[in-house]
Amino acid sequence: MTTKQRIHTIIRTAAAVLAGAVIIANSACGSAQSASAEQIATPKDGKTTTVTVGVCPGPYGEMIDEVIAPLLKDDGYELTTKTFNDYVQPDKALASGKIDANLMQHGNYLKKFSADNNLDLISLGQTPTLGLGVYSNKFTSIDDVADGASVAVANDGSNLARSLGVLEQNKLVTLKDGVDATKASVNDIADNPKHLTIKPIDAAQLARSLDTVDVALVPGNYSWAAGLDPKDALALERQDDGVIEVFAIAGANKDTHFAKTVTELLGSDEFKSAIAASRFKDFGKPASWNE
Repeated sequence: MTTKQRIHTIIRTAAAVLAGAVIIANSACGSAQSASAEQIATPKDGKTTTVTVGVCPGPYGEMIDEVIAPLLKDDGYELTTKTFNDYVQPDKALASGKIDANLMQHGNYLKKFSADNNLDLISLGQTPTLGLGVYSNKFTSIDDVADGASVAVANDGSNLARSLGVLEQNKLVTLKDGVDATKASVNDIADNPKHLTIKPIDAAQLARSLDTVDVALVPGNYSWAAGLDPKDALALERQDDGVIEVFAIAGANKDTHFAKTVTELLGSDEFKSAIAASRFKDFGKPASWNE
């Protein structure tokens, strides 16, 4: 074989190897995409599909265990929960496939976090939500709150603004015109007719502060963890649609049997009845439940 022939042979061999590698790579990519789309398998032949749901400390992991999981059992799904200690990792874990779903955020948060982090996550529907509550060991109704009462509120921006909004809902303060309700601070109070002393403190200390202040506005997760009963609250946050908790999955799973099953369940009379008979019966309800 001449040198020229040997070179041609080497070139043809290299081309064949490259072509084979491209075919293998394309096949692998196709398999990965298919696996992602069918990440949550449809139960078949009497077998159970295990679904891991991300939650944060608070009532929603318990809602999964006590209400949602039992209702999905007959459909062939076994739900387990994985607890995260912050509100960032559950969505990242969901997008990466480390968990299959999550229930730990309201709709506004899901939309913003997904957009900010370029994540393809969607809501399958809403669940009852424990809103921020006004609690007191001294007063038995919101109308009894006395002139000069001390009122503890969360000192972080988001919960502080919510707390001021709840005080305004109950006519205890009035905020300045034009103030962004999601960013309001104590300096944005225009009128304080009962001369309340507003005390911003760490949100985790609000329930404990009831021994030293007259009133405390406690976010749902913290009130639940402290054993406060929402039916004992002087008032509960009037929740708009954007702050109702949502059951989320990755967009790749939007057409799965699981997604369709959960969507149907969350809007069903069966789910509403189960909630009504549960510890979560006093939680704020999705607006669609009143339609």
